[in-house]
Amino acid sequence: MFAINHAATALVLKKKFPGVSMIWLLISVQLIELLWVALNFLGIERTITDAAVHSVANIHLVHMPYSHSIVMTVVIAAAAAAVLRYGLKQSALALAVGIGILSHIVLDLLTHTADIAVLPIAGSVKLGLGVYSLPLLGFVVETAYGIWCWWVYRGSRSLLAVIVLFNVMNLSFFTAAIAGPETLLAEHPLIITAAIFLQIVATLILVGVFAKRKSAADVKSPTPLPQS
Repeated sequence: MFAINHAATALVLKKKFPGVSMIWLLISVQLIELLWVALNFLGIERTITDAAVHSVANIHLVHMPYSHSIVMTVVIAAAAAAVLRYGLKQSALALAVGIGILSHIVLDLLTHTADIAVLPIAGSVKLGLGVYSLPLLGFVVETAYGIWCWWVYRGSRSLLAVIVLFNVMNLSFFTAAIAGPETLLAEHPLIITAAIFLQIVATLILVGVFAKRKSAADVKSPTPLPQS
């Protein structure tokens, strides 16, 4: 799933855990992807492309056993939750962050082809429902999910605009009929990694900023003074 919609997941968590800082929630939903970025730059995990890139279906995450394996994600989520629960004595924060970390792999299992390993070892079974194998369906699913997160949160119109705009900006990655920056990415996996990192940073900041703005429905008119 693209960065904007992972970031939007933090809105649902904020609705469920209103006392938890949005900063923690935003970091949690993208912690796995930030690890993926670091491991790709270090050459520990690997991304490849087809000879030509026309959509997300031409980009292949061939080796990411540490950042995106199911077992490793569970371990990372459990470890983060334990530190927050027993180290900082904040049970609500621990639960929210644990769920946020797990949400990333759940959403990627929905959209990715079978490239998510169960175990962080060679030859492990790989899973993925493969929505991205039908790119336009992937675009619809992603955009609908982002809007649903906004609806649950009851965010402002400006927050909705951010979510919709970033999804539309990614449209060329979902159809060969629209030429976009993806055509420049063939055989340049580290550029892909850098571009994803920039989207992560931008979307986390923008969702965090615009989430602070209340929707019209949440802005209550002041209670009228009693008449004398």
